Amino acid sequence: MTIVRLTTLTFLWFISILLINPSLSGVVHAQLPEKHVALFVFGDSLYDPGNNNYINTTNDYRANFCPYGKTFFRFPTGRFSDGRLIPDFISEYAKLPLIPPYLEPGVSNYAYGVNFASGGAGALVESHHGFVVDLHTQLKYFKKVKKRLSQTLGPAKAKKLISAAVYMFSVGGNDYIDRFTANSTVFNKKYKKEYVGMVLGNATQVLQEVYKRGGRKFGFVNVPPLGCLPGLKMLKPYNKSVCYDEITSLAKIHKALLPKVLKKIQSELYGFNYTIYDLFTSMSKRIDDPSKYGFKDGSMGCCGSGLYRGVYSCGGMRGEKEFELCDDVGNFFFFDSVHPSEKAYKQLSHMFWSGGPDVTWPYNLKQFFEF
Repeated sequence: MTIVRLTTLTFLWFISILLINPSLSGVVHAQLPEKHVALFVFGDSLYDPGNNNYINTTNDYRANFCPYGKTFFRFPTGRFSDGRLIPDFISEYAKLPLIPPYLEPGVSNYAYGVNFASGGAGALVESHHGFVVDLHTQLKYFKKVKKRLSQTLGPAKAKKLISAAVYMFSVGGNDYIDRFTANSTVFNKKYKKEYVGMVLGNATQVLQEVYKRGGRKFGFVNVPPLGCLPGLKMLKPYNKSVCYDEITSLAKIHKALLPKVLKKIQSELYGFNYTIYDLFTSMSKRIDDPSKYGFKDGSMGCCGSGLYRGVYSCGGMRGEKEFELCDDVGNFFFFDSVHPSEKAYKQLSHMFWSGGPDVTWPYNLKQFFEF
């Protein structure tokens, strides 16, 4: 049943492309809109539209079962939420069709972009190694897409498309979670900074490779306040009413270093442009004061079990069969023990798209799509 429905989603996505540009029903290189801006997406579960459905992994790294997808799609697509994710909203704001997962069978038209993100992925290959599509493998997929675009559009049009495109990244959180939960005792202050530097260094290598192939506009979110996620907050060994600051400190270091890293890259690579959305602060505000943003709860998941519903049991397919599901997901900032709800993602996406310099700088994504 799931396979049939996923195929239906692919069909609807294809039809949406034809409605926007009927010429694409034949050869792709017939015509593209004059001011065409594609969207290519790299990252983790904050961005994954279902790539992990098609890899050899466990249900810990999949969300292709109910109640995931219940709010918008009405069936599980593989997105780690009850509905749409940040790239889905950004593609809507940019008047693009829904950007499909790269690994979905039958997806071969990349004229509007494609999504490489994989739930659980990190910048480091060893983060959840063997269970996810790491960032360097996502880069390999992008290289294949570039070759395909050159074949279908012709070298000149492909070069123009790649140059004008926007490249969205969400990476780092899994590197910190994976390492911290494996051995939190190694994280003294000096090692934390070195480890974050290593994560950003690996991400930088990927950025430079995309740049070499023509990419110029890169959009980043920093890392969420990790210790405030229900699944990590419940691990705090004492005073469980507050966030687990030890792991959040890694996210804070990442938040501080990311702008410096990107500014340095910009000084070295001609034409390299970037924007950063302060996801850390935006999420923290909603977790700390949910009612101000239309939520009743910012500390626990809608779906899961245990303290804060922090046990990653949503759907009953990850070993723990018993789980609780809230009556109204719109009341909750978090859908499961780690991931925000669609309502939360919509708010976050709106600020990434059109937020001012207090949250998104030096540009917002809307400006990125306009130049």
